[in-house]
Amino acid sequence: MSNFKFQTSNFKFVSMNIKILTPEYVVFEGEVDSVLLPGKNGEFHIMKNHAGIVSSLVGGDVKLFANSIDEAFAKNFTKESGKDSVFAYAIKSGVVEFNHNKGIILCE
Repeated sequence: MSNFKFQTSNFKFVSMNIKILTPEYVVFEGEVDSVLLPGKNGEFHIMKNHAGIVSSLVGGDVKLFANSIDEAFAKNFTKESGKDSVFAYAIKSGVVEFNHNKGIILCE
């Protein structure tokens, strides 16, 4: 007989927070499931628990994967057709820093 006990108090739900900033305003700030970014060598996907990364971004769409986004930020995004949980924001260029499930995207 095993003496192992599962303790729910040790279980942590890991969230991923993203902030998207332009020189003019905050485009988005909140929790997402993942983010797809336009990189120099193609798109790359950042998910929860991703290793720390700093990368430049090229023109394209930043795509947030989330069940919903706050109404205050919804006006900045277009929804992917047929995909209720994908929100896109077009950028010209930028940079992303992601570490410890927190990311910041500086873009124009």
